[in-house]
Amino acid sequence: MKVLVFGSTGATGKQIIKQALELGHHVTAFARKPSELIIKHKNLTIVKGDILKYDTIEKAAQFHDAVISALGIRTLKKNSIMSEGTQNIINAMQKQNVKRFICISSIGVGNSKEQQSSLGFLYNRILIPYMMQNMFGDKELQERIIQKSNLNWTIVRPAILTNGEKTGKFKAFGHNDKNYKPKISRADVAGFILDILDNNKYINECVSVSE
Repeated sequence: MKVLVFGSTGATGKQIIKQALELGHHVTAFARKPSELIIKHKNLTIVKGDILKYDTIEKAAQFHDAVISALGIRTLKKNSIMSEGTQNIINAMQKQNVKRFICISSIGVGNSKEQQSSLGFLYNRILIPYMMQNMFGDKELQERIIQKSNLNWTIVRPAILTNGEKTGKFKAFGHNDKNYKPKISRADVAGFILDILDNNKYINECVSVSE
């Protein structure tokens, strides 16, 4: 498949690109700062762009089979970068007739709020309600935008992300399940996403993942 990856310079985005290339996919990495992506591969194309500039996204989306978003932000201030950028991605995909879209969100967003309690005291009582409240607020809007689209979307909500190794052992579950481990490696999130990339599993669904 030809896969376009947003958030390509982040830790999870790099794992998605690395594993997608290992599986034989052709990958386009969309990056505001391409110099931050040091991966080299004959099937990798790096495109410079800005998710808040629609024209750069529409051009990048041409001739792709699927889009994966691992977008993140590096500020705790109130902003709408992820939601606005995601709306631009969706508009470009619709214009270029690209249907498959997988987006990384987080446990604690949307109807998974009740699962948040299992993430532990630090995340549940301090980080999410105080330090990360603006980020989670924009993720809420991001998810609603995706769910209103006519794409074949999947929203993946991981537990707390770690830099651990890929194990291939992960749990995928619905928003009512509170019996899960509170963490998962970025490598395993990437593995899960690539497992469901080209099949009909979790189409138009939100799915949580953990170890």
